[in-house]
Parts: sequence; structure tokens; C-alpha cells
Amino acid sequence: MTISKLSASEQEAITDGVLAASLKSQQEKGPALRQVHPKSHGLVWGEFIVENNIPTALKFGVFAAPQTYPIWVRFSNAGEAEKRGKFVSDKEPNARGLAIKLMNVEGEKALDDEEKTQDFLLINHPVFFVRDVQGYVDIAKVASGQADAELTQAMQPSFAILQETGNKKVSNPLLIQYWSTTPYKLGSQAIKFSVKPQQQEEVSDSLPDSENYLHEAIVKHLTDEGKDAFFDFLIQVYVDEEKTPVENPMQEWKEEDSPFLKVATIRIPSQKFDFDERKRLDEGLSFNPWHTLSEHEPIGSVNLARKKIYQELAKYRREEIEKRLREPQPFAFVQDEPR
Repeated sequence: MTISKLSASEQEAITDGVLAASLKSQQEKGPALRQVHPKSHGLVWGEFIVENNIPTALKFGVFAAPQTYPIWVRFSNAGEAEKRGKFVSDKEPNARGLAIKLMNVEGEKALDDEEKTQDFLLINHPVFFVRDVQGYVDIAKVASGQADAELTQAMQPSFAILQETGNKKVSNPLLIQYWSTTPYKLGSQAIKFSVKPQQQEEVSDSLPDSENYLHEAIVKHLTDEGKDAFFDFLIQVYVDEEKTPVENPMQEWKEEDSPFLKVATIRIPSQKFDFDERKRLDEGLSFNPWHTLSEHEPIGSVNLARKKIYQELAKYRREEIEKRLREPQPFAFVQDEPR
């Protein structure tokens, strides 16, 4: 498998720069809010049911034996907050996110902040918008008008992916497919994973005229209509660097090259979740691809950057909440009203 073109020192320096910019934005737009996927459409509970007929070559980690894990599932928008106290409307172009946290998971973890969890993070598009962590810096330069013509041209594929992802019409987050976009280990193999609904949505040309219509769609499905939601958890196995590259998450792993294999079923029962206590739990949880067993460890430059960025942003957010409660500051200093 191809190794990242970035040296270890380059990777670390660029990651630190992206983290600093993210912390600055988080401070300005709400220290107690997520910087990554801040707008939630709902946090719901469910089950992750591992199949009993998984091929032996895939029986690693949570897929080693048939088992049912309790899970929390969070649906979200990818875009950061518009400004302090203001999320971007669901009607605006945006990637839609799905985060799954398995519980009661035994085994050695890559991070020590959660002892018995396994997280899977996905978005509703099969590819990522940058090739490596340097792409985060380059795309920010172009967006702010600080890039030269050569870099601007070079980043056009990234902007095309962002546009394609954001322009997808989604009427219900429970009825669309999601992808990991980046690769992970499964034992000694490299894989990507996807979550596909067992019931596909039918999207009309016109979507509801509400800033929070995706949240409202989940409430209608799970609460008002009392229906369950089911997804298949699928994996694709690495073939070779031409068809299934590890260090280029901008290239899709085509199904004809690496077929999807079902390894689990996700069941989200009908439930009430639109209440304050659940929303507080939602805000307190941290989802990180490095909340993982070693058998499922993330691989590639983008995932390596996520390890530090996600962990530090969550740590900052939680420390900020605790500090503000423990030692309140005058409003003149905090200035936390929407603006």
C-alpha cells in the first residue's frame, strides 16, 4: 500500500496549523459547541447486530463473533456554525453526517479517554474532499482568496466534490446511504465501510421550507409515525493501489472492484428523542474515529490528522464548559449572545 507523501514532521506541523485554526473558530462561534458537525438532527439509541455468517477472513474486532451491541447514533450537518448562536439552515448545501458509538466493547483501545466504545463516522458521499491534511490548508487558502492561480486550479477537484456532496437532495437522514470515505484496518487488511438504509427514500424536487426539516423528518418517522429504521453495515476490502488506493480518499472504491459485504444490521427503534435531556447528552458526547479497537484502527494521512484534531477539540470543548461553570466570568468577557 502507498505511504503518504508527507513526512512525519510535515504531517505534524500541518496538523497543528489546522488545529490552531479550528480552535480559533470554535472560540469565536461558541466554545461549548462542536467545531466538527455542530448541528445535530437527533441523537437516538439502537442496536448494532453482528451477522453470524461473516467470512472467517473478516472476523476481527467487533465482527469476531455474533453479538448485539447497544449504540448511540447521531445525525448531523457537516458545516461549522454560521456564527455564534446560529447554525446553517438545512436548506443550504451541506454534507450530512452519521456517527455511531458502540458500547460494551471489550479490548485494547487506540485512545484512553473511553474504555468500552467503538466509533464509526460517515458522511453521505463516497469520497472525501481532500487527499491529505495539506488539502485542508490549501482549500482554506483558496476560499479566503490567498491562493495563486496554480493552487486555485489544483484545488478545483476538491471544490467539485464539496459541491456534489452539498447539492444532494436529502429529505430524511434515516433513508440515505453513508460512507466512511477514508480507510481503516480490519485485522491486517484495509477496508472502507458504508451504512445503507434498508428502506430507500423517494426525494421530490421540492424539499420542506424549514431550517430544521431534517430533524423534523426523523421526529416524524421515529416518534409521530412510530416506525423503526434499519440499516445494513457494509464493508469493502482493499484490492490494489490502482482500484482501491489507501492514500487518496478522493478516489471512490468502486463496487464492481470491491463488492460490499454485509457484516451487521443497525436497528433504530421508534422512540422519543426530541427533549432537553437527550440534547444535553448529544452535546456532551465525543465521536472520534480513533475511539477504536486496534483491529479497526484508522489509516491514511487524513485519519492521522483527525486523531489529534478531534481529540483536542473535544477536550477544549469539555474544559470550556467545566471552566465556565466552575468559575463564571462576567458577560463582558464571555459575550456569548448570538450575533
